[in-house]
Amino acid sequence: MSVSSFSSSTFVFTCFLIVFLLTPYPSNCAAKLSNTTSKTRQLSVDYYSKSCPQLEQLIGSVTSQQFKEEPVSGPATIRLFFHDCFVEGCDASILISSKPGSKMLAEKDAEDNKDLRVEGFETISKAKVLVESKCPGVVSCADILAIAARDYVHLAGGPYYQVKKGRWDGRISMASSVPSNIPRANSTVDELFKLFNSKGLALEDLVVLSGAHTIGFAHCDNFISRLYDYNGTKQPDPAIDPRLLKALRMSCPHFGGNKDIVAPFDVTTPFLFDHAYYENLIGKLGLLASDQALFLDPRTKPIVQTLAKDKQTFFQAFAAAMDKMGSIGVKRGGTHGEKRKECSSMLFS
Repeated sequence: MSVSSFSSSTFVFTCFLIVFLLTPYPSNCAAKLSNTTSKTRQLSVDYYSKSCPQLEQLIGSVTSQQFKEEPVSGPATIRLFFHDCFVEGCDASILISSKPGSKMLAEKDAEDNKDLRVEGFETISKAKVLVESKCPGVVSCADILAIAARDYVHLAGGPYYQVKKGRWDGRISMASSVPSNIPRANSTVDELFKLFNSKGLALEDLVVLSGAHTIGFAHCDNFISRLYDYNGTKQPDPAIDPRLLKALRMSCPHFGGNKDIVAPFDVTTPFLFDHAYYENLIGKLGLLASDQALFLDPRTKPIVQTLAKDKQTFFQAFAAAMDKMGSIGVKRGGTHGEKRKECSSMLFS
């Protein structure tokens, strides 16, 4: 793990948290239905087989290098893909920059996207430059994002799956569309399912895609209410392991803490894409209230238990769910989209 990706204090805290919690656990500090239209059926694995046959190798050369130099690029890009697909569909609208001086902010500048790390955007930008040099004007930013997200899942130890391609880049990107389309750290299962169902995703997809939290980090303000004043009780969340509570409180004080400090979603194997996230939920080691709620709710608890038992079961389900999510609201053809030369700038704006 490159400490350049985080502050040194954050890295020390992460390793401390793992060691503090994980005896006997293993530790490793080294390392909406209307949106899914018939257009999605036009996506195909071999979409660029003639126009840019080396596409996946080109993107792979960027993602592998980024993963070595800035490992946080992995969870950053996977999260970027999720935030893109849930707002206006999988059309790279999350990558568009706000126009200077405009009162209409783009998605990436919405309050709910303020924690999206720059490494995710940098990955897509670098990949786009390389792809344009070999296949100019052919490949969409939306497809590059989908492929890069898959690459990082695999690089972190997760499944390799085929990515269907043929998305065009969307022309609409508004910060005002973000709040109602992105889950909150304290969302209930009812709220989560309503949102996922609006995208054509099932209850199982909700639980499976949440498994992306097997890697990545969250800032203290996303879970601090669980530590000190859960639901206005002035007491900690009872559904949190006392060891985790104590460790998190040490680096996330109730008031005046360092806003740059983050904690891993998966406190046992934070840098490895595996199924430990679900084992942690069973052990009351979920970081966010929305994570732990998946084990507390009788509708999702059995799914958590099933995924916790077998890594390959999770991997197969995750690959299928990512394919399903990647088909949300895709744009096809010049009437509805474009293929941007620079992912941050619309061709006709």
